[in-house]
Amino acid sequence: MAKEIVQPRIRGFIATNAHPEGCRARVQAQIETTQALGVDDSGGNVLVLGASNGYGLASRIVAGFGYGAKTLGVFFEREASAKRTATAGYYNSVAYHEAAEAAGLGAWSLNGDAFSDKLKADTVALIREHMGPIDTLIYSLAAPRRTHPKTGITHQSTLKPTGDVFTGKSINLNTGAVDTVTIEPASGVEVADTIQVMGGEDFALWVSLLLDEGLLAEGAKAVAYSYIGPAVTHDIYRSGTIGMAKLHLEETTPNLSERIADAVGGSAYVSVNKAVITPASAAIPVVPLYMSMLYPVMREVGTHEAPIDQMNRLFREHLSGVPVTDDAGRIRLDDREMVEDVQQEIARRWDEVNTANLADYADFPGFQREFRQLFGFEVEGQDYGEPVEVERALPS
Repeated sequence: MAKEIVQPRIRGFIATNAHPEGCRARVQAQIETTQALGVDDSGGNVLVLGASNGYGLASRIVAGFGYGAKTLGVFFEREASAKRTATAGYYNSVAYHEAAEAAGLGAWSLNGDAFSDKLKADTVALIREHMGPIDTLIYSLAAPRRTHPKTGITHQSTLKPTGDVFTGKSINLNTGAVDTVTIEPASGVEVADTIQVMGGEDFALWVSLLLDEGLLAEGAKAVAYSYIGPAVTHDIYRSGTIGMAKLHLEETTPNLSERIADAVGGSAYVSVNKAVITPASAAIPVVPLYMSMLYPVMREVGTHEAPIDQMNRLFREHLSGVPVTDDAGRIRLDDREMVEDVQQEIARRWDEVNTANLADYADFPGFQREFRQLFGFEVEGQDYGEPVEVERALPS
């Protein structure tokens, strides 16, 4: 296969290519972070839905390299073609498989539409053949659309406020200018569609499937990921369309927990995680400016966490025993983000920031660098002038 030099093709929050060796290096770094915290060989079987990027990938790494678990990762990623590279998530998954094989860990992957009945059936068949009942189910799916498996209707999610017109500060990802954005509120149909895509129904379908098939182990835990966020993002996120979907997910989970408890003595939780830079979060108005402030503030006080740090904390402090939850039954991994002194400093900077003083109040170059690293670029130790093989096989 021919090798090629891969340079970034990124504009705003859209990246159309990825660097395979950069992605491999980032996966390896997360593996090493996890191993440095110690390895518990308790093993088990872990199913990660949305396993190729961000929190889902970090969850798979912690399960495998922190606990010796067999993992099945489900994701929807594009392979390389004659015209472009594979997606970063595809290369991340290849890198995980290579590392898992070298370490003697069981690893399987399914690349397809996790919302579909076919992918669910394929998952059941693979679990029966290779793994056995699932000890931990991680639900970390993020998608722009969902075709409902029963009705065949395709629902499109939107990033809009609800109720009133939203006007607030944001940052232009191409120019770095701090400007004001105005976004019209979502219609009732747009809210309902977003809930169909990002709400709790699909999580419930997965839990029901595993229960019906007898594929949840005794004491199994199911965990879905959510986000709440601070006051400065509230109108566009938590009270917006995505927030309504996350609220639906959170309201769905207690009933699932009861069903799992009755069937196998297990439980289900929502884990509210910290804001992190992902392709999905970069697309949300206001959020990139917020994270450009949050990261340096948390680094100054020594509490910043990347996805791998968060997931190590989730598994080691919560899932290895009885999780600590808030009054609503949620695991709060956003605790260090939402602490009062951090949010007070964010609020102070938010009031004063503009294009001219952006460098004094935020680290936008750092945001851009970490965003590019998601796709394997600007990763330390990589030679981007060296041709690399972009076509890589993903084991099933």
